[in-house]
Amino acid sequence: MRNKREELDLIIQEQEYPNLAFAFYEDKKYMVKNEIQGRKLRLRTKRKKNGAYLCDVLERLEASPLEKGAPCTAHEECGGCLYQTLKYEDETRIKKDMLAKLYREVYTGEVVFHPSLEVEGYRNKMEYTFSDCGDEERTLSLGLHKKKRFYEVAPTDDCNIVHDDFTKIRIATLDYFKSKGITYYHKKLHEGVLRHLVIRKAYFTKEILINLVTTSDYIAQDDFIKMLLELDIDGEIKSIYHTKNDSLSDVVQADELILVYGKEDIDEKLLGLKFKIGPFSFFQTNSRAAQRMYKRVQELLEKEDMDVLFDLYSGTGTIAQILAKKAKKVYSIEIVEEASEKARLTCKDNGIDNVEVINGDVLKVIDEVEERPDAIVIDPPREGVHPKALKKLIDYKAEKIIYVSCNPKTQVSDLKKFTEAGYKIKLVEIFDNFPKTSHVESVVLMSRVERK
Repeated sequence: MRNKREELDLIIQEQEYPNLAFAFYEDKKYMVKNEIQGRKLRLRTKRKKNGAYLCDVLERLEASPLEKGAPCTAHEECGGCLYQTLKYEDETRIKKDMLAKLYREVYTGEVVFHPSLEVEGYRNKMEYTFSDCGDEERTLSLGLHKKKRFYEVAPTDDCNIVHDDFTKIRIATLDYFKSKGITYYHKKLHEGVLRHLVIRKAYFTKEILINLVTTSDYIAQDDFIKMLLELDIDGEIKSIYHTKNDSLSDVVQADELILVYGKEDIDEKLLGLKFKIGPFSFFQTNSRAAQRMYKRVQELLEKEDMDVLFDLYSGTGTIAQILAKKAKKVYSIEIVEEASEKARLTCKDNGIDNVEVINGDVLKVIDEVEERPDAIVIDPPREGVHPKALKKLIDYKAEKIIYVSCNPKTQVSDLKKFTEAGYKIKLVEIFDNFPKTSHVESVVLMSRVERK
């Protein structure tokens, strides 16, 4: 028998990390996503799950008292910045409270919260999509996907989490293709040319990489390159790529990758080291905040005298190289081949000869390493550590494990398994590297406790 749907006008009273919000009425609990404490909403129940009624939001009746306006006019359509309408101190309080509650499942000490160093203009990468805004004329647009819309995009002319250079490049690119009458690739009709524009700007060096993604029907023109290079921007365009992608899926992938201008990579500098970033490299999207977080990881191993250190899910080898002086040998393991290649190149550039970069799946590759680690640093993807890999890490019985995560929910789930196996959580520190959004980074230090 289907649940009878109700419609209620309720005020959000609680939030749960990362983006759940709850209202209460007559001993019943109602749950929605991406809402803020104090908002009055008209809700329609859908079904009951884990003791709460999942709801659709039919209408926002009143703003939260915490909301003080939104500098970005696209925030309602884009949906990427949950806290765009809040003062940063209120956003910080909400995040801090939610995360303290989350980590109480595994940790009784204080959860230290590090507010962001910058609230605006911090992102070093944006991936824009060519489409339309939903108008009947299907006018070419370039922006971010509208929330709950598969085809339409929202222009982001005043997006405040990126530097103005991103907006200038995006608008100039859109105007160029409008003037040429070139159409976007329609994901339903499978016709058209333009797919994505990816922009990366290194925070400390100000070097810019641009990647235009189209179907194979398009050939990048010299006047497009000339137009970009003549823009009046703060940074310097060092690399321009043209990626050809004929796949049906809406992802940035390369059937063919062509460097049409400049050098292969842009350089970023963190803690005195240089790192290479290519069009598909994983690199922390907030360089300055990442530097602070990595320095903290470095401090947590300051007094260690290690023979062997593992850096797992290592990306471009940032952590491995920052910690290279802490151990005689560092193994940097990463599944993405391009990232591993960048790590090898940057090790050479930085004069680091005790880091061995291994390309492969952590689950499989660690079996091939004969040496056992004194300490392990892990920075897995959002889904956390594969259960089989996690068991292998525990079996090493390393004295210290530092777990860096972009998803505290999955991290807490993994931490339960570490503590059950005899590890003790020594500290939990949250780094708000993504202000205005629901995301954070976390650093957890564990030490091995001998069982009696």
